[in-house]
Amino acid sequence: MKKTLLALLLALFSINVWGECYDENKDDRTNFIACKKEAEHGNSDAQFNVGIMYDNGQGTDQDFVQALKWYTKAAQQNNASAQFNLGLLYAEGHGADQDYVQALKWYTKAAEQNLAEAQLNLGTLYANGQGTPQDYAQAYNWYVKSAEQGNAGAQFNLGNMYANGQGTPQNYSQAIEWYLKAAEQGNSGAQFNLGTMYANGQGRQQDYAQAIMWYTKAAEQGNVDALFNLGNMYFSGEGVPQDYVKAHMFFNIAGANGDEPAQRNRDIVAEKMTPAQISEAQRLASEWMREH
Repeated sequence: MKKTLLALLLALFSINVWGECYDENKDDRTNFIACKKEAEHGNSDAQFNVGIMYDNGQGTDQDFVQALKWYTKAAQQNNASAQFNLGLLYAEGHGADQDYVQALKWYTKAAEQNLAEAQLNLGTLYANGQGTPQDYAQAYNWYVKSAEQGNAGAQFNLGNMYANGQGTPQNYSQAIEWYLKAAEQGNSGAQFNLGTMYANGQGRQQDYAQAIMWYTKAAEQGNVDALFNLGNMYFSGEGVPQDYVKAHMFFNIAGANGDEPAQRNRDIVAEKMTPAQISEAQRLASEWMREH
């Protein structure tokens, strides 16, 4: 049994875009002091920088409350990156109680300034009904804006919406087009979903060779579901010659990452193998994990 499509993605990273007060040739503490001085005089870029430095613990102790304070000052001056980071703090509950309504508010302000990361996260809040009633049409709208700017996470989520018929009519061909854009940027979720669609013949003619290729790319990034599906394909001989050694290898790697179905499948395939084959599969699994 193959695992199915992955779910929506949220941009769980803050934006670091340093203003003029930050000098890459100076140490973090010196930069913090310089930026704090300008921030206290109302410079929004400096306020944003101080927020980043408190957020990350650069040049000062990590302090999410102070990060929230300085991002707020910059965000109130319409600094889009500060608005995004402020939304992220509220979404994660750092520096304040988790508050999706506030996250939605600040993501919206940044998204309306065409910040792709904010458009992605805003779309995800609408898709999940966090801070607002669930609204797939709004989610689709914001994902499109972000995806068209080349944001891989939004391209992946847009592919999911086409695959599932959420906010737009189900269209597997369109799903594949958006997954491809994200996969070519290295998005492992999109690579996995492409593998699944090729394996199932959704949006394209069934093509196990393409499925193997995309599962392998995702697996090389540690995608456990892709490892599991590769194990299944080698076990069944789909797209590749049947190979219990490689099936055991992939199930073993996925199982080592806590995947219980993979652990069960590893034990099932082991019953069909000789001790020498099991030893070889274990050796290959160790090599794979060292390399990837």
